[in-house]
This record gives sequence, structure tokens and C-alpha cells, in this order.
Amino acid sequence: SVALTWWNTHVQTVGHEATYGMSWKTLMKMMTDKYCPRNEIRKLEMELWELKVKALLCRRMFSEEADKIQKYVRGLPDMIHGSVVASKPKTMQEAIE
Repeated sequence: SVALTWWNTHVQTVGHEATYGMSWKTLMKMMTDKYCPRNEIRKLEMELWELKVKALLCRRMFSEEADKIQKYVRGLPDMIHGSVVASKPKTMQEAIE
């Protein structure tokens, strides 16, 4: 793996004692600098923020019990879908049972 190669190179460059004597905080900083560039972290943070905003805008997706039941039943396998629809469930619990 790339990380293992990086680690082995670091051990060879700095030495075994210095490498294994470093603190966890120092190691985490080195790995973060190497494998988690700040611009990539910012992109991921922005993507997460956008998803949170979309979630706030889409509250209607599961707002009513009938909508939840319909979405649940739609995802059921064909062999049980028909019998669940025929039972005309009024609650999610009825649809699940």
C-alpha cells in the first residue's frame, strides 16, 4: 500500500528510534498533511454542508405516514409486494407486519 511505503521510507530516512519515539499527535499531523490535503478537506466539508441544506429543503420526503408506507411498500420484493398492498396498511407497523 502507498501509506505503508511512505511509512517505511520515513523510518529509513529518520531512523527507527526517532520514528517510533514520536508522539501520536505528531504522527497524525504528518499523516494528515500527507494524505488529507486542506483543499480536499474543504471540498468534503462543502459537500457535507450542501447535503445538509438539501435535507432541510426536502423535509416533505417523509412527512406523512401514508408517504412513508408508500415508499416502504414500493421497495418490497415482488413476492410480498402484492400481499402488503392488498392488506391496505394504515400505519408503518401494519405494513411491516
